[in-house]
Amino acid sequence: MVLPTKNLEKKLLKSGYDRVIGVDEVGVGCLAGPVVACAVSFSAEFYNITSGKFQGLRESKLLSPQQREKFMTELLGQKYKIGLCYPKKIDAINIFQATQTAMRSAIKNVSSKNYRPIVLVDGNKKIKNLKFDQQTIVKGDQKIFAIACASIIAKVYRDKMMKRYAKRFPGYGFEQHKGYSTKSHQQNLKILGPSPIHRRSFRLEY
Repeated sequence: MVLPTKNLEKKLLKSGYDRVIGVDEVGVGCLAGPVVACAVSFSAEFYNITSGKFQGLRESKLLSPQQREKFMTELLGQKYKIGLCYPKKIDAINIFQATQTAMRSAIKNVSSKNYRPIVLVDGNKKIKNLKFDQQTIVKGDQKIFAIACASIIAKVYRDKMMKRYAKRFPGYGFEQHKGYSTKSHQQNLKILGPSPIHRRSFRLEY
């Protein structure tokens, strides 16, 4: 398996940028819960240091929960911020706009006027109304180290949120499927009806 590399980040930092900000989101396809975006900022000094603690790091979907937690612990020393868009907002502005809102929020909070960052975005859609230079990379979480890191942090953060929601709204199995449209989730929706954190604009089969 090909792992994400730091080649693009190093090239961009040599071209005059002060920091690299990787951004990714999780929860777009869920029936319940928020969209969570993470923006993580890396300095040139980080890329000049060789460390084995990130060996094997890749996009969050290809890691076990234990592996994600391990890398999350290692990434706590880096500067990152979370952006959220909750179900009512998703229903009001649509999932694409909600994702853009969450990413903009995370980037705004992690950035600093003292630096000239380049934002690396997973996918092929640029973030609208962003004042920083940005570059989109299709399947960026598989190719780019900074984006893979953002995907891990966002996934760990959202999974913990959904586990807390599972205690507030028992019976849906949020602790297991994290709000995705699994068979058991659909079955529980038919029995219980939608909870306050379900997205009413999505097709809920109940």
